[in-house]
Amino acid sequence: MFGLDRYSGPLLSILRIVVGLLFLEHGTAKFLHFPAVAMFAQTPQMFSVLWFSGVLELVGGALIALGLFTRPVAFLLSGEMAVAYWMVHAPQSPFPLVSQGEGAVLYCFAFLYFAATGAGPWSLDAALRKKS
Repeated sequence: MFGLDRYSGPLLSILRIVVGLLFLEHGTAKFLHFPAVAMFAQTPQMFSVLWFSGVLELVGGALIALGLFTRPVAFLLSGEMAVAYWMVHAPQSPFPLVSQGEGAVLYCFAFLYFAATGAGPWSLDAALRKKS
């Protein structure tokens, strides 16, 4: 359509990089306290649900941003965000706007999309595929 199909691969890669970096930021806030967020002033207790989510956000966000092991990592992170929505947000209200769950829903479906499509041409997955 309108000759824009040639941009679909690079735009998929850009979307993946941006989503990965934004997700990574949640992990850095929990463990490195950067950026400083009052809610994460203290490092989560080891092996707590918040700690596991922080590990997934830190490691998973970095892997998604790099485009490495994108499909399995994205599938795992999609599940994490589904659990986060149903455990934290949905009990407050069935409406994501009211329960502040839009982010979890968007991340869930963005990661599900990456699990289905892969990382795009600008990724370590694509570079490794070219080598073999």
